[in-house]
Amino acid sequence: MFHEGDKIIYGNKGVCSVLEITTIQREGVPDDRLYYVLQPMNSRESKVFTPVDNNKIVMRPLISKQEAEDLIREMPEIEELKVPGEKLREQTYKDCIRSGSCREYIRIIKTLYRRKRARLTNGKKITATDERYLKQAEDALYSEFSVLFSVPREKMPQYIDEKVKNQEAAV
Repeated sequence: MFHEGDKIIYGNKGVCSVLEITTIQREGVPDDRLYYVLQPMNSRESKVFTPVDNNKIVMRPLISKQEAEDLIREMPEIEELKVPGEKLREQTYKDCIRSGSCREYIRIIKTLYRRKRARLTNGKKITATDERYLKQAEDALYSEFSVLFSVPREKMPQYIDEKVKNQEAAV
């Protein structure tokens, strides 16, 4: 169970602050059922109410700063996604996003950067599906890393790129 003030990942809402743990007085809702009141970091004016025992949506603590540094260090070796066929491409992306895993976000980003480059080289645009899932994976990864490293979200791609390049230069 999380505590008030904790920062957590909540489904596709990304990083959220736990504002409160409370019951909700509504017809049809048990009086003793506890809910988290969450505030998404990317949408300060909204709140999310979710049962504490919700197991349908990924709810997890942020990874540690050390885990994030390890992931950045491992990025060159993290494998791209293996998509079994075009018909299963979107489902593969969806499954990775739903996992809530930073490693899976990196796999999507690497896969879609490569795919985007290949399509542009062949005179084609990135597909709307690829664009949508690339944005979701980047938003999820960069917003979590932004909190961990105290770097603005929009500067995370450069921050990660510099870390990877510095690491390669040191080898």
